[in-house]
Amino acid sequence: MATNGIRPLSAREQRAWDGYRRMQGLLSSQLNRQLLAETGLSDADFAILSALLAAPEHRLRGLALRCEVQWEKSRLSHHLGRMQTRGLVVREDCVEDSRGAVFQLTEAGRAAVEGATDDRLAAVRSYLLDLLTPEQLDALTEISGAVLGRLAQDDPHRHAAAELARGT
Repeated sequence: MATNGIRPLSAREQRAWDGYRRMQGLLSSQLNRQLLAETGLSDADFAILSALLAAPEHRLRGLALRCEVQWEKSRLSHHLGRMQTRGLVVREDCVEDSRGAVFQLTEAGRAAVEGATDDRLAAVRSYLLDLLTPEQLDALTEISGAVLGRLAQDDPHRHAAAELARGT
């Protein structure tokens, strides 16, 4: 197999990479299926509604919301349109910038995300957190930080915008 001068994965690295890919795919799929079955919300719905719930006055400009969920503009626009139709969010013109939009959580959206939060927490505990020792949780936090830090090096503007949207 050609590696173009890149060091091939050791057996240990290959096991770690394969395990991560399988875990990430299956865990995401399971959490999404369970959330959808129990609440009628998709992972995408939950991510957007959670971001709006955490925002001041439960509203965010489109760009801040896009940075928060790390989606492309067209994906977010289409999804928000579907959520508007379902009455979960409303779109308002941005007073500060006529080209922009602000998205506001509706009462129905708030009720949906608040109702889904316990189900999501129970699933995350069941399928991940409760399976790990305190040391493994610390290692997972450290690993996540290292990978996120490396990704931020390749795309510092996106990382900075996401941090700004979170207020950190």
